Amino acid sequence: MYVVPSCTTCVIAAVNLRVSKKNWHLKRLKLHLLQHKTIPVFDPRKVPVVGTGEHLRAVHPTELKPEALRQRFQNPPLWTPEVLREASFTEREPANAAVLIPLVMRDELMVLLTQRTQNMSTHAGQIAFPGGKSDQADADAIATALRESQEEIGLDATFIEVIGALPNYITGTHFIVSPIIALVKPGFEIQPNPIEVDHVFEVPLSFLMHPRNHMEHEMSWQGQQRRWFSMPYPKQSQDGKTLESKEEDDATHFIWGATAGMLRNLYRFLIA
Repeated sequence: MYVVPSCTTCVIAAVNLRVSKKNWHLKRLKLHLLQHKTIPVFDPRKVPVVGTGEHLRAVHPTELKPEALRQRFQNPPLWTPEVLREASFTEREPANAAVLIPLVMRDELMVLLTQRTQNMSTHAGQIAFPGGKSDQADADAIATALRESQEEIGLDATFIEVIGALPNYITGTHFIVSPIIALVKPGFEIQPNPIEVDHVFEVPLSFLMHPRNHMEHEMSWQGQQRRWFSMPYPKQSQDGKTLESKEEDDATHFIWGATAGMLRNLYRFLIA
């Protein structure tokens, strides 16, 4: 999976420029490219791993129960987030956003994730939490996260119990993201928006809260170092068996970037 900008505005401007040869189309294209800069094109799976969390302790299973998490957010410890801001890839104006980190209450807590479609203007094809930009009508970040979850995957708010939030996370594309933590009762129906969501899947919270599954990557771009976490999770069949494939891309859900960064902060919060 390659990370490439797939921006509708840029495509339309480029087509109009080719058809009409009008200078204002060229100006529009240049202006829009300046807003989101040139996002680097790379395969994050191929970037070297420079560290793992093998030396860190995992969150104990008893701390990953619904009531334990409720108590944790009601009485938060003193702690320091590990990742709050990514290296910038753009000169666009910052935009407020919120995501829902849905913890589905099955036999063990499962984190519900989406894979974005390839035609999204930012973070195309990446694994993400349901969420998006704040709307003027949203009362707060919780309202944004709930609205976006309904719009993206059809997750009804009646199944959702918000228990807390993590500190804001600023992405390299200048989104100021509020991560909202919620418990989700089983029985909901998923209806992905085909424009935004390719598919939806779940990962055990215990897997994501074990630092041996946290890989740290590093690369240099335009004179600055960029570091991020990944948490590759083996794809599962409907009967729970691990799928096998000769191609690594087909065998794992590659959770990385902002999504992995927020999960790393959740890990730090739970072990503090």
